Amino acid sequence: MQHQDVYQNLVNNLRSAIGVLELDKNSQLYRDAIAICDYLEDPIFRIAVFAPFNYGKSTLLNAVLGNRTLPIDLIPTTGAAIHVRYGSEPYTRITLLDGGEITESGTNVLKQFAILDDQRRMRDDVASVHVYCPHPFLQTGVEFLDLPGTNDAEAQDALVRDQLLTADLVVQVLDARKLMTLGERENLRDWLLDRGIKTVIFVVNFLNLLEPEDQKQVYNRLLFVAESFRAELPNNVSNLYRVDALPALRARLKGDVSAAQSTGLAIFESALQTIVAVQQEKLAIRFSRVEAIAFQIKTAMQAKLDAIASELEVAETKRIAKIEIKQKAQKLIQKGFSASVSDFQSWLYLPKLLNRYQSEVADALQQGTFNTWECRAFKQAIQDYQQAVVKWVHQACEFFEHTPPPNLSILFPDKPEVILPEPPQQPNNSKQSRDNAPVALATGLGWILGGPMGAAVVGGATYLFNQSTTAPEQTEASSTYMEQVSQAYIQAASDYLTRFSTQAFSILHDYEEIAEKIINIQVTEAPLKMTTQRHYLQLLQGLLDNLNQELEIVSANLSTK
Repeated sequence: MQHQDVYQNLVNNLRSAIGVLELDKNSQLYRDAIAICDYLEDPIFRIAVFAPFNYGKSTLLNAVLGNRTLPIDLIPTTGAAIHVRYGSEPYTRITLLDGGEITESGTNVLKQFAILDDQRRMRDDVASVHVYCPHPFLQTGVEFLDLPGTNDAEAQDALVRDQLLTADLVVQVLDARKLMTLGERENLRDWLLDRGIKTVIFVVNFLNLLEPEDQKQVYNRLLFVAESFRAELPNNVSNLYRVDALPALRARLKGDVSAAQSTGLAIFESALQTIVAVQQEKLAIRFSRVEAIAFQIKTAMQAKLDAIASELEVAETKRIAKIEIKQKAQKLIQKGFSASVSDFQSWLYLPKLLNRYQSEVADALQQGTFNTWECRAFKQAIQDYQQAVVKWVHQACEFFEHTPPPNLSILFPDKPEVILPEPPQQPNNSKQSRDNAPVALATGLGWILGGPMGAAVVGGATYLFNQSTTAPEQTEASSTYMEQVSQAYIQAASDYLTRFSTQAFSILHDYEEIAEKIINIQVTEAPLKMTTQRHYLQLLQGLLDNLNQELEIVSANLSTK
């Protein structure tokens, strides 16, 4: 089974976790996670060479390759991560950040794109640099990675740190003249050990520049340092080698095999070939650093899970408290609304309306002041009841953040029509009275009297007032007629109030149904933000469970290899 097959599901889960965590793309965890995913998907065996500047990294690689493939100088030069892979002919491919590519035969183009500028800065437009060489060791599926010197600039250190995570074997070059500096020890711990990178060998350079006695003493001290580092290498393979890089390169360029062997280069190359031959068959060498990065991702996911769960708990507590407050307010508003509706309904109850207003309406009709009475006394009383009802609905709308419905508006019937009885017949000789009756009605003289007596004027006023002597039967007829007129006004008032009561009850009932939906609105539903957070929490938990499961599957798979 290939690397990709074993790790693919794990890589998919890691990439999903990275996306869901919404990590800052400049953060170290994001860069490490992306690097480890790319690393797991690449089947090539990568050997990274790193060290502080001027330690001879590029010179060492050139010696292994047997030519001046990589740029070297007395000052820090490497300004990019240069991938050296197999190719039938030497050529260089530069990939730019804008997607453009530059491909040239040989490696001279490296001087333009892969070295530091005059301000000792890396180019900011280069995405990757690949050099292809016809070397048999590279043909076995190996790639060398020449990294910029460390301890020179922060950007270079960040690049090196990122790239180390993608190496199957790390070659750390040491300067015999400086032993192992504090910075090198810190990098060994922070950049390698803490990130699960344990396939590391040390190459000490410049040992040939020391006196023989000093060489022995320095090498022994470096041997102690190397042995204290628990490297995961094949059995009988040391993790410390001496290579005099510049003499080795010169010997290779001259074709002097004997001189090259005396530099320690042959032993170092043999160790590389042994490590690659063994480790290429062992998928587990990548797993330790995968676990290290996965642990950080899981820690970040768990921290986010805990934070969201805590936030949801606080929000739920507040929501419940808010619900309780709303429920109490709901009860108070419902109670007030029901009371105001009940009061209005009681006032609209027809027998009460008739008892309270029937005589007033009849009098206003008789006196011709109905419109004034309706607008002032009657409508004002109704408006007070309407406002008392609507007040509670507006409070509910404000409290529950609901759009207010149209206000309660009680409509009024048309002005009542009074149907008066026919007046009693007058004697034949009362022509003058009959002639004057229309005048009295037209001029409204009947309204001057007021009350039931005034009502008698309508249609028969002249008859009543022009009789100087009235027979008993005529007096009785007149009395009966006045009662009939009075009853007509009372009946008109009753009809008006009956129509008003029926119509008002219907309008109030419709408004009550609308208001009840607003007042009794459900307040238990969680806000959209909480619902979204719960879904996000479930997604995070699912991804975390899947990641743990895939790590266990890969671990079990590798243990059988």
